[in-house]
Amino acid sequence: MGTKTAAILLTACLLLSACTAAKPESAATSNNQTSATSDTSDNTDKGQGVASSPTNSSEQAGSNHGNYSTVQTSPQTGKTVADSNEATNSTATANVNKTYHLDNAYNVAPNQQGAEKKVVLLTFDDGPKEAIMINKIIDILDKHKAKAIFFVNGYRVKEHPELLKLIHDRGQPIGNHSWDHIVLKNKSEAEVKKQIESVQKIVKNTTGQTPMFFRPPHGAGGHVGRKVAKENGLLYMTWSVGSLDWTMKKNQPNKTDALLKNVTEQLHPGSNILMHELPWTAEALDSLLTRLEQKGYQFVDPQSIEVPAS
Repeated sequence: MGTKTAAILLTACLLLSACTAAKPESAATSNNQTSATSDTSDNTDKGQGVASSPTNSSEQAGSNHGNYSTVQTSPQTGKTVADSNEATNSTATANVNKTYHLDNAYNVAPNQQGAEKKVVLLTFDDGPKEAIMINKIIDILDKHKAKAIFFVNGYRVKEHPELLKLIHDRGQPIGNHSWDHIVLKNKSEAEVKKQIESVQKIVKNTTGQTPMFFRPPHGAGGHVGRKVAKENGLLYMTWSVGSLDWTMKKNQPNKTDALLKNVTEQLHPGSNILMHELPWTAEALDSLLTRLEQKGYQFVDPQSIEVPAS
């Protein structure tokens, strides 16, 4: 009886051990599937939408409205590409050394001897507008291993947050360009705060990150604009080289040549180049960046620019 009892007890222990070991694997598999499905459906919804409507004749040129999605699921991890990009972007931002600052003329200047002086800062204002144009601009930036600040307006982000998410997920820094694109220098402090802080809030809610840079519409922020920007931890800037792309019209001939000429004639070390999300600017961008590289210029990472403490 003792031998039989011992055998029965041993068999029972082995069965109990096998059942206990199987449970965590099953639970883990179920949780991973739920997480991947949830992430994919949520991000896919956010990545689809119709581009914003043009508001003037220059913006209408080359408009191409339609649905799009920038989110894919990794078969290896079950995470969305957008999620992975966001984590990568956050890490990259944290690791960038603050090598440059902006001088009084809003040029990029090195913080110490030995840093490269022949650099330019690339910026695009008045977005986000259209997915196809944004993707084209960023494709070219990626080709040249360049980063640019995309200065956005709050009302456009509210209309199409998926376009802001597109810029962010593709690894480009986002700047604050006020909510309504109005002249701020003659507005009350309360109004200026509303114009700037509303953009800070909507960008943070949409991308998880708060802008570090502020450019006042029309380059006119005034004393109050500077004050409110500083209070919000923003680096205030206008520009030092204007592409004049905003003066061009849809049917104007040779816009690419004109844009190249406008920039290269003003070009100097530390140039802070103002451009816009416009179809002819996107068309000229590859030639422009190639020309700058041929002249020995490098593209400064905006994240390497020092932002004074508020």
